[in-house]
Amino acid sequence: MTDMFIRNQLESLKPISGVEPQKPDASGAAGGPSFGSVLKDAISDITKLQNDADQAIASVQLEDAGSIHEAMIALEKAGISFQVMMQVRNKILDAYQEVMRMQV
Repeated sequence: MTDMFIRNQLESLKPISGVEPQKPDASGAAGGPSFGSVLKDAISDITKLQNDADQAIASVQLEDAGSIHEAMIALEKAGISFQVMMQVRNKILDAYQEVMRMQV
């Protein structure tokens, strides 16, 4: 019964419309952004979120102008994005260490 349920669920899955896999060109590159540029963009986004949180906290503390709720939301966004970045870093390091352990 479980196998039949899983099979029905898998058959009902449909590909996302408008999303096509990138095909490599003759040089082997997929033509998309490089891993380094994606990582750099993600880090700059996280830095922006942290700066926004700092500004929101400063406006609540110093200027009495901001909302404490907005400051807490900005702080949580920055905290969660930083935690995600750290988990991605850990996964990248684990993958690097696994590659380095491979025997040639």
